Amino acid sequence: MLEMVREETERIDSRFLESACGSGNFVVPVLRRKLAAVELKYGRSDFEKGHYALYGLMCIYGIELLSDNVIECRENMLEVFDDFLGLSEEDDFHRAGAYVLSQNIVHGDAITMLTDAGTAISFPEWGYLGKGKFQRRDFRFDTLTQMSSFGGTDTLFGDLGDHEVFTPIKNYSAMSVGQLAS
Repeated sequence: MLEMVREETERIDSRFLESACGSGNFVVPVLRRKLAAVELKYGRSDFEKGHYALYGLMCIYGIELLSDNVIECRENMLEVFDDFLGLSEEDDFHRAGAYVLSQNIVHGDAITMLTDAGTAISFPEWGYLGKGKFQRRDFRFDTLTQMSSFGGTDTLFGDLGDHEVFTPIKNYSAMSVGQLAS
């Protein structure tokens, strides 16, 4: 299945959402492909390799109904990330990765678009600003899914430009790995 979207899986900044992620049988191989791309492009610089590996992790999202699967998915993804960078639990990159996964892999229902607590699912959009800084903006999942209604430029809504679909519910200041880790 991943071969059908090979070019996207090999782009570090390409975003993936698995709406029934289980223990990570789809998102873990996506992460491995992104990390292989990081190694090819940034493998000579530990600084760049670490930051782009974290950014690749930031671009993968999941929703899962079962709490034990959510935990297992996060653990499986963090293990791949840690192995790639040679991390231990004390490393800032490990803790930053764990934090990102706590935000990106959501315990909820993709059909109702609600978390297990009954609140609207939201996802952070992460951006890498360079020089070790990351940007975060949060968006509601139900609002993002409306974007498909505004399709291409040849639709009734094609000239809308700025719309609530593209308005984050929260913006954050730029953060370093250390700040994400704490």
